[in-house]
Amino acid sequence: MIAGVLLAAGAGRRMGMPKALVDDWLVRSIEVLREGGCDDVLVVLGAAADEARARLPEGQRVVVADDWDSGMGASLRVGLEALGPDVEAAVVHLVDLPDVGADVVARVVSTDSTTGLARATYAGVPGHPVLIGRRHWAGVIEAAVGDQGARGYLGTHDVRLVECGDLAGGNDVDRR
Repeated sequence: MIAGVLLAAGAGRRMGMPKALVDDWLVRSIEVLREGGCDDVLVVLGAAADEARARLPEGQRVVVADDWDSGMGASLRVGLEALGPDVEAAVVHLVDLPDVGADVVARVVSTDSTTGLARATYAGVPGHPVLIGRRHWAGVIEAAVGDQGARGYLGTHDVRLVECGDLAGGNDVDRR
């Protein structure tokens, strides 16, 4: 089983509002993960969690990162820790990537990664989504501090890079 972990907890200070509340980004990102091959999707909320939760489809799995303001690492830790024992891999995606579609997720999910780690790249630049096999979760959780997320962990492990620049730009949106 592959689960999507949608990180949508930040305050979006440069955006002027939590990105989970921007347009249809939250619901669209859930659909992108599902249509891209994730069997289940877990949404990690933080800033404006109640308002964001009200925008979600009924029955959507949600977890709140109480320490969301300490950075993306907190959201990643909470998300991975909340996944059930039947999940073999997590596809970590960010809510502020509106040009990344299901085709990108599908390409990353379908990669034959013997290492259990795969990452979308855009013109060779690493980005999201990132596929993290269960055997790496403990290391990622330990390394996920501040706004670094899994970057430090991924930098010291063999990660299959999956070029997706022909499908999307992969740039996060920080301003309207």
